[in-house]
This record gives sequence, C-alpha cells and structure tokens, in this order.
Amino acid sequence: MTFVSKLRPEWALRLGLGVMYAYSGYDIFVHPTAWYWAVRPLPQFLQVIINNQIGINNYLKIQAIGELALAFLFFAWFLPWRFVRAASALAALEMVLILWLVGVDAITFRDIGLLGAALALLALSFR
Repeated sequence: MTFVSKLRPEWALRLGLGVMYAYSGYDIFVHPTAWYWAVRPLPQFLQVIINNQIGINNYLKIQAIGELALAFLFFAWFLPWRFVRAASALAALEMVLILWLVGVDAITFRDIGLLGAALALLALSFR
C-alpha cells in the first residue's frame, strides 16, 4: 500500500488550508500596507468603522492573528476534532462573508475553492 493511499482526505484539506492561512496571516502581519487592497472593496459602513474607529493597520493585524490562529488549529493534529470543526466553520464563514461583502472580482475563484475546502473539512469532521 502506497503512502498516498494511506493519506486521509481531511489531512490534505487541513494541510492546504493551514498553509494558506499561515502564509496570508504572516504576510498580513508583516506587510499590512500590501493588503490595503483587500479592505477597499468592503461596504461603506464597514470601511467607516475600520478607518475611523479601529484603523486599517490594526484591523489587518487582528485579521492576521485570526488567520494564524486558524492555521494553528488546522496544523494541530493533537487537538480534538471539535477544534478542527470550529476552524473549518470559521474559515467557511470568512469565505462566505468575503463573497457576500466584496462580491465577484478577479480572485473570486480562489475564495470559492477555499469555501469548498472548508465545507468539505467541516463535513468530514462530523464522521
């Protein structure tokens, strides 16, 4: 039996989502100004809150910490599955909110794929 046939699908999903969140979380934290583009297409009421009350850099740092926390939960094989379930649900919710609030743009295909991966992992977590 080969290694690939022994690999459970949830581990491929966890690894893919974990790497994505680790990369984006780290990059947002280290280079917040490079991510301003991701905040601009938000609805006006959210932009007012972010720009006037939180500050765009603080908002992005909070986003980065949240994404790094999700990466940790996806990578942490030693935690009970309820943590993976919670991380999958949060990842799916984040992608739904991005699709709803930002709408269709040049990277919508990525968000749809990530939503599918998060929903697949969420469904697998109930087995």
